[in-house]
Amino acid sequence: MPSGTDSKTALVLAGGGSLGAVQVGMLKALVDAGVTADFVVGSSVGAINGAYYAAAATVENMTRLETLWRGITRNDVFPISWRSLLGFARRRDFLSGSHGIRNLVERHLPYRNLEDAPIPIHVIATDLLSGEAVVLSRGNAADAIAASSAIPVAFAPVRIGGRFLIDGAVTSNTPVRVAVSLGARRLIVLPTGFSCNLHAPPQGAVANGLHALTLLIARQLVRELDTLPGDIDYAIVPSLCPLAGSAYDFTRTAALIDDAEKSTRNWVGAGGLSARVVPDQLRAHSHHQA
Repeated sequence: MPSGTDSKTALVLAGGGSLGAVQVGMLKALVDAGVTADFVVGSSVGAINGAYYAAAATVENMTRLETLWRGITRNDVFPISWRSLLGFARRRDFLSGSHGIRNLVERHLPYRNLEDAPIPIHVIATDLLSGEAVVLSRGNAADAIAASSAIPVAFAPVRIGGRFLIDGAVTSNTPVRVAVSLGARRLIVLPTGFSCNLHAPPQGAVANGLHALTLLIARQLVRELDTLPGDIDYAIVPSLCPLAGSAYDFTRTAALIDDAEKSTRNWVGAGGLSARVVPDQLRAHSHHQA
């Protein structure tokens, strides 16, 4: 779906930990359907997937991204060892450094700096001291993505340009508003969703923190989409629902990719790209009410 000469289309990818696998299935279906964008805006895991899309909006490139995701383990992203736990107990401010995410980006992303991406990519992080949204459009891609993915407590802040940056989802500004500020008149939004089919909270501090972050991201997306000006067009790819498991669990990525690809193909076929609707999956709900 090429954009018009006077209207830019932005592909907007939100965060969500291991639920980022959902976006891989969405991207496969959208690219296969011929959907294109003038630029990409991504936050947290959405910055990772968005950066790979920005390398080439082709079926072949999405297959490479899928192969990467199908091989990812929790330790690749969260390299937490007994040494890191000991350091945290000794009053270190984070469980792990960002070397896991950096290594993934540096090994697999086919460009080094953001400005070298064939499709412009903008990565969203949060200034830890001011709470401001920071848009990174130039500079080292691995640094920018590591900053955007620096979940508080789990990862150390990343220092770029004299600022200490953390996960982009922490700011009240989601990629939606940033995309509009960068000139987009049409948005194609890829949320990861959240685990709405849980019987009990996820086990572990990091898992609980990630689950809370996915809830925050969904609330922010809904709030900002509901208040967008009427002249901004958008299409939101429905996330998977009901969805169980944890955003800290990387053992289910293959199933998430396959299920999201199938549901997105059905959504495209049913005319979803032409509907300006916020899916109910993003709004507050649970399948196990007390």
